[in-house]
Formats: sequence, structure tokens, C-alpha cells
Amino acid sequence: MEVQKLKNYISDVLQNMPADWLNLTTHRLDIYNEKEAKREFIESFESLFLSGKTDSSVLNQLPTAYDYIRLGHPLSCVLEWTIAKLNNRNVHQVISFSSKTTPVYAILRKNLLEGKKTQIFYAGTIPFDAEIVRNIYGYNFELKPVEEFSPETTFDGSIIFISQQEDIINLELKSNVDFHVNTHSNLGSVIVVNGASNDNYISEIQHVRRRETIAMTPANCLTVLNNYVGEQDGNSKLSNVESDKASVVNSLAQVTESDVKSLVASSGLSMQYAIMMGLIHDARETHPGKAIKFIVPPNCYGGTNDQARRVAACITDVEIVDLAVDGGKDMVDGIETILDEVAKEDAIPYIIAEIPTNPRVEVPDLNRLKEALGKERKTIDNKVAVDPVFILDQTFCPNVHFLGEGEILSTVRTIVYASGSKFPSGGLCTAGYAVSNTKAAGLMEKIELHLSLCDNEATDLQYEILAKQLPSMIQRIADAYINTRSFVDYIQQILPEAKINFVSKELADYGFTPSVFSLDLPTKGNTDLEREAYKRSLNHKLIKMMITSIPNESKYCVSYGQLKGCYWTIPATSTQGTTKEGDKDYIARVALSPIMDLDLHKKIFSDFVNEI
Repeated sequence: MEVQKLKNYISDVLQNMPADWLNLTTHRLDIYNEKEAKREFIESFESLFLSGKTDSSVLNQLPTAYDYIRLGHPLSCVLEWTIAKLNNRNVHQVISFSSKTTPVYAILRKNLLEGKKTQIFYAGTIPFDAEIVRNIYGYNFELKPVEEFSPETTFDGSIIFISQQEDIINLELKSNVDFHVNTHSNLGSVIVVNGASNDNYISEIQHVRRRETIAMTPANCLTVLNNYVGEQDGNSKLSNVESDKASVVNSLAQVTESDVKSLVASSGLSMQYAIMMGLIHDARETHPGKAIKFIVPPNCYGGTNDQARRVAACITDVEIVDLAVDGGKDMVDGIETILDEVAKEDAIPYIIAEIPTNPRVEVPDLNRLKEALGKERKTIDNKVAVDPVFILDQTFCPNVHFLGEGEILSTVRTIVYASGSKFPSGGLCTAGYAVSNTKAAGLMEKIELHLSLCDNEATDLQYEILAKQLPSMIQRIADAYINTRSFVDYIQQILPEAKINFVSKELADYGFTPSVFSLDLPTKGNTDLEREAYKRSLNHKLIKMMITSIPNESKYCVSYGQLKGCYWTIPATSTQGTTKEGDKDYIARVALSPIMDLDLHKKIFSDFVNEI
């Protein structure tokens, strides 16, 4: 393959690429096939390369690569394709990361579960705290300086070679290395899987990127590709990261009313992973020998559910306990029962929950929740049990005050976190944050340690975006709620037999003003199977009508908290993608924004009602 031809083609693609490639955090589900994620995009992109087409219209028609950019996106796919072409590798063997350390952990995780040895060759300083990775994550490996590596090096296990160079496109691959991890000081890393015998690692590496970190960001991918083709990177400029960080911390202190310094990660799941690993680390030091129980709703957001179970799979003294919270189940009753049992076992309870819940948008009795969490419990031998830590996913309603002095959860150890791709950034970046109350402040140091260990702190650009967007977040939430309440009231008026899951006006007065509701459409049929099939078909009919009738605003997409438009999804097929089938909820979830043509959406919904 002619190198100059490739360089010219990539240069033209960068000149003509759709703006969404750089600016969107979520993509269209109507042109997305999850089972073919990345593959479908790459095959179509390869066809364009062979035909020499680079105009904006054809690039804009490429299939959605991933539904969320933290998993991957068009520019990460183009970068990985380019590296593969230049280094004579299959494109699926090349995977980019925003983190410089997590791709190494991805290999260590798989080898831990398979009982396989690992050698890591590195240049310069060790890229992570090896003792913490061994003792807390449970990963086993040998560290060796790069000087000890030679063309004759062999090992009964996996060999990882970590290089540090500014050019992460043109690689010096070594035939006897299983995994090359090429790191850049500011932009992230690229891992290359070497040889067909290691291809069974690819999906595992992708899944670590999906659950514990993010892909190299669109902005950083663009920088790498621009450097490759010799173009001035229009995305690069002087960074004001320190002032942006200070602004973000100040905004989050105002939003949460907490005096504890916030932490900001590359995504909500990156933040959650640091929380989990930090709490495990603290538990090992504070309560050595005690079992650790993460109490998690089985039907909550799929990433939360999947990540928690993946952590437990790697660490012998960590167990997941299911907490039923939705569809008629009472969260507080479940917490009471489980905490009583965990106390008897003298174990350490960590509870992860969403308020309001997803997708049913339910809020528990907060006074009872506070009492349940704060109650002193005894072990089987009558000693005082370890008190719980409540880890609250506040993404739906980040405006509600839980932490400050006198607030409902101020007296029990509580950490709140939120996905930044929703309200905090308005859909402009994925960076998430975490803040604790004073009672849990001592845990934040360990959480920050693991955020750093996984190299998952927010990027400079993410801080810049949050610094601009956070000051307007509270007003945007209020305006989006007004639209959502109006739409919900309208649906109840013209389709009263539909079941709508949304907050009551009493809860809204308390401060719960989400812009998301779920819609259980009326159904018909002679059997449960027929009724379920009819309802699912009706969901798709409604979404199709909305996105085709109002394509500039209504999108089949998994997100919410955006600056404008209306987003439709079916959680069972998107956000609950890895949840057990029996716990999935095949209902429509609708998310509204402050800026949208509400009257037109009501009209199209009315047309839909007339057709059923």
C-alpha cells in the first residue's frame, strides 16, 4: 500500500469530516448495530478509501461506530484503521485509550481470570504503582526494564511491551511481543494485539475500555491524525487547565453544597470504577480480613451493573448482592433487609443506587432511607457492624442537595457521582464527577489515588467544557423539566391508558425535576407473549415517527441532559444492554431539553395516537 496515498486520503477525510465526529458524545441508534460495533463502520470506511471518496455527504452516511464516544467513535476508528494500515495489522487488533495504564490492566485482568503469567517490559519509570495493582486489583505480573528485552526473549505467558513516544502511529513492533502499548505523554495510548493467537483478547480489551475507562477522545484522536498528515492542529491551543479545574471545583461545590473537594474523571463509569477500587482499598486497610459487599440493583444502568460484577469477578473477598428497587419493589425495604444480613456476617456494605431510578424514575422515601442507612447494627456476636457507604448515581437529578449540612444524607457516609455527558456538559463531553459529604470525606483520598492509578482524570479539554457548562446547569435542568412536565401532562390527557413513570408534583416541589420519563404504552393480545410483542412493536413505531417527522430535533439516542432536542430510547436495548434478560425493561424512555419545539412534538404524538 502506498503510504503517501493513505496520508493524502486521511488528510482529505479530516478536512471534510462531519462536525458531529468531533462534537457529539452520543450517536444515532437508528443506524447502529451493536453486534457489529466498529466493524460495520470500518468496512464502510474501507470501501470509501478504495473508491477515493471523502466528501462530507458520504462520510456523514457511515454507520454509527459506537453509541457512546467513551466506547469509541468515528475518529478513534479512523485512527485505529490508519495505524493498522501502516503497521500491517488487522484493524481490530488496534485499540486506542484515553488512559495510558488501563490497556495494561486489561491484559492483566484476562490473565488473572485464566491463571496466565505476564511479563511487562518498560522504559524509564514504572508506569503505575505495582504493589497497589498487585494487592488491590489482584493482578500478577513481573516487571522488567526494557534493556533486558531482546529478539530472543521468550516467556510462558503474555509479554507486554510499553513504549513512550510522541509518534503513536508509526510503531516499532517486535515479533516476540504479545501486546505493544504505545503511550503519549498527553493524548493517551494505543495497544496493538500481536498475532492471531492473541485475538481472543480483543473483545476483553474492548470491554475494559467500555466499562472502566474511555477511548482516546475525539479531540485527541484528531490531534494525532493531524500530526500524522502534517496539518496544523486547529484543536490545539494554550491550555488554562488550572483555572478550568478551579472553576469546575467551585461550580460543583455550589451545585452539591459540599465542602469536600470534588474529583473529575474522564467519564461517569471511570469515576465509578475509581470509587469502587478506592473503597476496596480503604476496606482492606481499615477492616482487614472482612468480606466486602457491593449492593447493586440488578436492573439499574447497564454500565453500573456490569462494572460492579466485573470487579467482583476479579477479587475473591468482593461479592455483589442484588437490590430490587423498581417496578413495585421498595428500595428502603430492600436496603433494610440486606444491611441486616450483611451486619450479621460482619461484612462491609457499599450500596450503589440511582435516585431517581432508571428507567422507572422512582424516588424512595428519603427519610426512611436516611434512617435505614444510619441505623446501628450488630454482628452475629453482638459487635457493632461496619456502617454502610451510600454511593448515589445522581445523573438524573444532579441539582438535588443530599450532602450539605442539614441535608437528608448529610449524617450517613455518602458519595454522589454523575455522568458528565448529561447535564454537567450538556452532551459536549463525557467527563463525570464525584463529591462526598463530610462524613465520607476520608474516603476521597483513596478514590483519587485509584483515579490517578487508572489515568482516568478528565482531560484538559473536558475540564474546559465543564468550566463553561456547569454554571448554567441548574437553569437548564429547570427549563428542561418545564418542557417535560408539559409533555407528560399532554400524553396523560390524550392517551390516559398509557402508564407514565415520572416524578410526582410533590417530588418536583422537593427538588426532583428530571427531564426524563418512561412510557409504558397500552397493549393488546390474548397472551402475555402477544401483549409484550405488541408493546415492543408500538415502541419502535412511536420512535420512528418522532425521528422521521422531526429529524433536526428528535433522535433515537441513549442520552439526556443535552442542550437542545429530544432523545428517545428503549433501555433494554441500549443502556441495559448487558443486564440479565429477566431484569430488562422494554419500555420507551424519553428525554427532553430546554430548547425544542414542544408543540411540534405534541402534534406528532397526537398523530401517533390517532394511528393506534
